[in-house]
Amino acid sequence: MTRTATRKKLPIGIQTFRKIREEDCYYVDKTQHLLKLIDEGVHYFLSRPRRFGKSLLVDTLAELFAGNEGLFQGLYIHPLWDWSRSYPVVRFSFSDGLLKSPEGLESHIRAQLQDNQRRLGVQCTPPWDESVSLCLAQLIRLAHEKHGQRAVVLVDEYDKPILDNLGDRELARQMRDDLLDLFSVFKEHGEDIEFSLITGVSEFPKAALFSGLNNLEDITLLPDYSSLCGYTEQDLETVFAPELEGLDRDKIRHWYNGYNWLGEAVYNPFDVLLLLQDRLFRPWWFETGSPAFLIDLLMERQIYTPELSALQTDLSLLSSFDVDHIATEALLFQAGYLTIGDVEDVLGMQQYTLRYPNHEVETCLNLFLARALVKDPSAQNHNGMRLYRLLQANDFDGMQALFTAFYAGIPHAWHANNPIQEYEGYYASVFYSYFAGLGLDIVCEDMSSKGRLDMMVTFNRQYYLFEFKVVEETPKGRALDQIKERGYADKYAAAGWPIHLIGMEFSKESRSVVGFEVEHWEKNQ
Repeated sequence: MTRTATRKKLPIGIQTFRKIREEDCYYVDKTQHLLKLIDEGVHYFLSRPRRFGKSLLVDTLAELFAGNEGLFQGLYIHPLWDWSRSYPVVRFSFSDGLLKSPEGLESHIRAQLQDNQRRLGVQCTPPWDESVSLCLAQLIRLAHEKHGQRAVVLVDEYDKPILDNLGDRELARQMRDDLLDLFSVFKEHGEDIEFSLITGVSEFPKAALFSGLNNLEDITLLPDYSSLCGYTEQDLETVFAPELEGLDRDKIRHWYNGYNWLGEAVYNPFDVLLLLQDRLFRPWWFETGSPAFLIDLLMERQIYTPELSALQTDLSLLSSFDVDHIATEALLFQAGYLTIGDVEDVLGMQQYTLRYPNHEVETCLNLFLARALVKDPSAQNHNGMRLYRLLQANDFDGMQALFTAFYAGIPHAWHANNPIQEYEGYYASVFYSYFAGLGLDIVCEDMSSKGRLDMMVTFNRQYYLFEFKVVEETPKGRALDQIKERGYADKYAAAGWPIHLIGMEFSKESRSVVGFEVEHWEKNQ
């Protein structure tokens, strides 16, 4: 599309503050948050998912402390900052490339140590140059001495060398321990540090990794900083207003908004920028990452997938992430596949209910889960499209045949050594992931005054109510009977839409669908 004179350049792939400002790109001013950080504390840690603007945040802080006033003209912080002072900035980033060995990690650290020494005009000397941690310690001290101001230490994506190697736990532990050794120098040189910010995706035990920063403040879940990274609704309507013409605002919100860290909800910047450039609704963020490790872990733990949109946890578990014990809730939340929905006070402790942030994540994650369940990506895609067409036609005979194929694809290991009451969860996991992968409106364990319906699907202004039961070999009709006896359809009558009651029964012996009954509900029937 032709860009008018009033429009700016979309900063796609640009993570340097200087380039965004000098090339007249769109920029969402976050400097009010930065001023608050600097005024109220010294040492900070921030966790956000990948491609959420952490690197740009770090680079903005580097330019601010370096005193590059021209870049901040017109921004909130400009008249409030003391531009007569500048600080030596020590920077480390682990965001680029794959580090697959301790030797590779050390080489990467040494290269950045050399860059910092050259830029700050100092030099590690024997015996300080013999180890990366000793050199970093001397670098911070020398920078303070040479420049007459305490150093600012910025570490971007500190955990990427660990996360990239989670498939090899021993190697991941070694990477963690090597990083621990590097960061341990902060303890002895706190008097040389004016300000520090460490960013990452995951919160590995901070007490161990950052033991030197005794007053390290974790701002990940502070409401005031929920929008420190990401774009708010107001940002979209103001900063990017010239780009929104012709795009459905409700659809943008449905697809991409919804990430929440106990404050204002935000969009992932990567999604917004690609949408505005290509004018297409696609899973831009999801497509840039590979959730293979996550999917394997969920399969290994036999997660009941409908529960993913309503997991409950507390802060200690939500922020707990270690190589030797990766809590499912922490992994999904910190990686950006779930976000915070409801918050409840239970005996003085906050309990969090997690949810999918938006349509993009819910649909794509469940597509991957469905493929893992049937172990055949091409079959999953074919079955998914067939399900959509069968729903359009209300072809229930075809659905029965397709559902039977779904179940036949569940790995045998999912059934081994598990009590009977868990089997229904396995069936529901397969069906839920297929329906969610189509982007349909689904409610699982739907509450009514008479009980819980297993699954409700809304499609094409119709309701489909599913109840699952496990039987021996002979169908009993209990699934459909329960839907009718408990009046699960009553709560949907007011809409006036067609309601289909579907009772499905599965054999624990043959592992197949043995009962599939459908009734079309009418009021006062």
